[in-house]
Amino acid sequence: MTDHRLGNLPDGIYGAELQRRIDEAAAAIRERLSGEPRLASPQLVFVLGSGLGGVVDLLDGTPRVSIPYGDIPHVPTGSVAGHAGELVAGIAHETAVIVLSGRAHPYEGYSHREATLLLRAVLTLGPRTLVLTNAAGGINPGFAAGEVMLIRDTINLSGENPLLGPNLDAFGPRFPAMTDAFDPPLRAAASRAAERAGITLHEGVYLMLSGPAYETRAELRMLRILGADAVGMSTVHEAIVARHADRRLLGFSLITNPATEDVEAGPTHEEVMEMGKVGGERLLAILRELLPDLV
Repeated sequence: MTDHRLGNLPDGIYGAELQRRIDEAAAAIRERLSGEPRLASPQLVFVLGSGLGGVVDLLDGTPRVSIPYGDIPHVPTGSVAGHAGELVAGIAHETAVIVLSGRAHPYEGYSHREATLLLRAVLTLGPRTLVLTNAAGGINPGFAAGEVMLIRDTINLSGENPLLGPNLDAFGPRFPAMTDAFDPPLRAAASRAAERAGITLHEGVYLMLSGPAYETRAELRMLRILGADAVGMSTVHEAIVARHADRRLLGFSLITNPATEDVEAGPTHEEVMEMGKVGGERLLAILRELLPDLV
């Protein structure tokens, strides 16, 4: 008998089937971490955007476990340059931390449920705090390439939501609130950390589009009218999953290129990667100062 609740999206991952895949992915991660008991109960998770692999350097040299995404069942592997595609577990400030070095993006052909499957598997290990990072275009004309924006709020114009389908009650409620999703006390701590590090830290609204094409001039004008300060193709679906699971959430955007309607030409991925390195060093300096407040 057909279960009409499952809908007819191509990936077919809903309800019990989605839960099964999350559970199997989580079990595989637990097995790989079982040899290092200190890593078994992470309290903090980082999700790294393009060119931000240096965040792994915040971890102690040992113990450390690296798991390629391809070794974790049901987890999609991204194909975009600048994303390592591995889970790294280690210790920072005497606390177990997981770093998701790279992400699979929905524009690569994955539903939001598929693209957040790994994150949900990691959340079952018990971390209380999640830090999301991304590379983004600067809609706000006051933002320069290479600067860092602290995410205050988000707008989802991607056309999808990772909570579509039957609710996974083990994670959270059917209708999670997204007001103040990015934890105000953590944002205040991040601002203080940036000041100590001597780094300019803007604050603003991140807007997610589906991509993969960059925006037209008319779209850039529209996004600014809507209240966006930065635009990208990730992060918001991960923020929804984190808040559904009642985790503390913090987010940063590296401004890799101006995204105002008067730009001379649109960005290239190579230019985004290059400016991501500049912003990545600045974000790393902030995170070093902020880490004690996160763990």
